[in-house]
Amino acid sequence: MNDKIWLSSPHMGGNELKYVHDAFDANWVAPLGPNVNGFESDIESFLKADVKVAVLSAGTAALHLALIECGVGYGDEVICQSMTFSASANPIAYQGAIPVFVDSEPNTWNMCPNHLREAIRDRFSKGKKPKAIIVVHLYGMPAKMDEILAVAKEFDIPVIEDAAEALGSTYKGTACGTFGRFGVLSFNGNKIITTSGGGALVCHSQEDKDKAVFLSTQARDEAPHYQHSYIGYNYRMSNICAGIGRGQMEVLADRVQARRKMHDFYVELFKDVDGVSVFSEPSTDYFANHWLSAILIDPVVVGRTREDLRLTFLNDNIESRPLWKPMHLQPVFAEAPYYGENVAETLFDNGLCLPSGSNLTDAETERIKTVIRQFFNKG
Repeated sequence: MNDKIWLSSPHMGGNELKYVHDAFDANWVAPLGPNVNGFESDIESFLKADVKVAVLSAGTAALHLALIECGVGYGDEVICQSMTFSASANPIAYQGAIPVFVDSEPNTWNMCPNHLREAIRDRFSKGKKPKAIIVVHLYGMPAKMDEILAVAKEFDIPVIEDAAEALGSTYKGTACGTFGRFGVLSFNGNKIITTSGGGALVCHSQEDKDKAVFLSTQARDEAPHYQHSYIGYNYRMSNICAGIGRGQMEVLADRVQARRKMHDFYVELFKDVDGVSVFSEPSTDYFANHWLSAILIDPVVVGRTREDLRLTFLNDNIESRPLWKPMHLQPVFAEAPYYGENVAETLFDNGLCLPSGSNLTDAETERIKTVIRQFFNKG
């Protein structure tokens, strides 16, 4: 059998080991240390915005802390994009709150501003004011932030950006993750850069960062003994993982370029295939890192489905994956309110994520090309 081609595998190659060795040499193997401070500073510089960053154990942890800082508690409602991974919605449940899901729009596949307004107005009519709005930059594609922020401002609701997939993406020249009250980044093993696991909370004030760090280190009060006035969490990133992150930051721009090159590869490959569209920026306002390249297959035109292509890839030991199953279709959230039509459902039914790694070789892309051209009878 052919070697496995992964959807999105870790890509080392910077100075990761140097920073990790520095941590070992100085015995900074526990949470906190020079790599943690340095990694936070590196991210702040990369984002090119007046922000403060707290690196944490996961993007999910960052989202959880953002909800806490927005005052979300038991019985509150939080609006969340339906077309996303479950980690965008799960922290709402951690707080005992209720997710209110909103459909996507077809241009960016992200939260539809019109349905967002509809959802807020209807929740208001029921005596509920949502405590926060979680918008996702899906697969690295920026959401329609101007319109979403305008709706949020109209109703005075804070925005949390789930930019877990969008490090390196920009909207109108501004980095994703810096628009809302809080931004969330992820450094999971399959992301554009990785710390093996990990994430970050992007804040707009030192006070918000300090609170996040306090909560993420078990909320220990200032005292010579262990005293706690708040519930805390073990969410801080270790100095070892942060060392990996520092090395990865040195090659982040190259990783973005490589992912965008894979997107261009698919655009060229599918340009003469009827019934297939490659997920691309709707205008020059959007700059996507193209963390994952994705396509939509029209089964009526093509005569075959995205599942047929997925299984064909699988037969050649190539990983591909359906788009995220919308949250309002998930059994765990079956009772949650939903506003929209069927954009997210149609995307899920017809969409496929293709191998997108920044470390794919020429031989691997040739294998991918061969499978696709044979599948679509292009010879």
